[in-house]
Amino acid sequence: MVDRLTEHLKSSGKLFMDETTAAVLDPGRGRTKTGYLWALARDDRGWGGEDPPGVVFTYHPSRAGAHTKQILQGFDGILQLDGYTGYDRLTRPSREGCAPITVAHCWAHARRKLKEVFDRDGSEIAAEGLRRIAELYRIEAEIRSMGPGQRLSARQARSAPLVAAFGDWLQAQRLRISAKSRLGEKLTYIHRQWAGLQTFLHDGRVEIDSNSIENLIRPIALTRKNALFAGHDEGGRTWARIASLIATAKINGVEPFAYLKATLEAIAAGHPASSIDDLLPWNFNPSR
Repeated sequence: MVDRLTEHLKSSGKLFMDETTAAVLDPGRGRTKTGYLWALARDDRGWGGEDPPGVVFTYHPSRAGAHTKQILQGFDGILQLDGYTGYDRLTRPSREGCAPITVAHCWAHARRKLKEVFDRDGSEIAAEGLRRIAELYRIEAEIRSMGPGQRLSARQARSAPLVAAFGDWLQAQRLRISAKSRLGEKLTYIHRQWAGLQTFLHDGRVEIDSNSIENLIRPIALTRKNALFAGHDEGGRTWARIASLIATAKINGVEPFAYLKATLEAIAAGHPASSIDDLLPWNFNPSR
């Protein structure tokens, strides 16, 4: 079922991706190690997309960028994510088996970098950057839930000049400030993501940030505190599968326990594999 859910998500033209840590018992060593749950999500509600939202978690024992190749095999659309460089290999023309993906980077992460400096140093330069980003978010709030065409027109007319001005401002500040300073490091981070930070200006389906997937990952962090750890790597993979079904049920407004109970009963009763789509969370009907 999780494999089929993954196929549905990868058929989309735009997805979100992020990863979070998962403590896993390291048998024979008497301690835990750090594994990772990689999240791949579809959430088109911001522009009224018809495909239901969903998320699939995949467990891997490390954060190596090679895992992104495996998880995203077969997907060649737009990927919304943070600035982790492990995804860079997927953007190259030499990507094996698929066309290179288009990256949409996250303005919330850019804002976060400047906010860290402002909160610590009260930097006027960081404050100016925050003010400029806030103007972009005001426009996004106004066009939320509009169709992709309307969002694109508004962004090209109103947001594009602001982004261009931010780019000029960014370069001017980088010439003034040491790259080794705290603020200089944050500005360099934003500069490295600059191409991906402009993707939302060219496609009305793209969000300005990757907050959608961060919200989907948050329950994993809460589970981490309650469950302490998975028993081994296979336990991590099971954790990922169950989390995929529960999170997808929740994001579609389906009560997870009722869904899992009815689904397991249907499987035990011989539900045909050819009709597996009927068992996906967004197709659940409590009265059926």
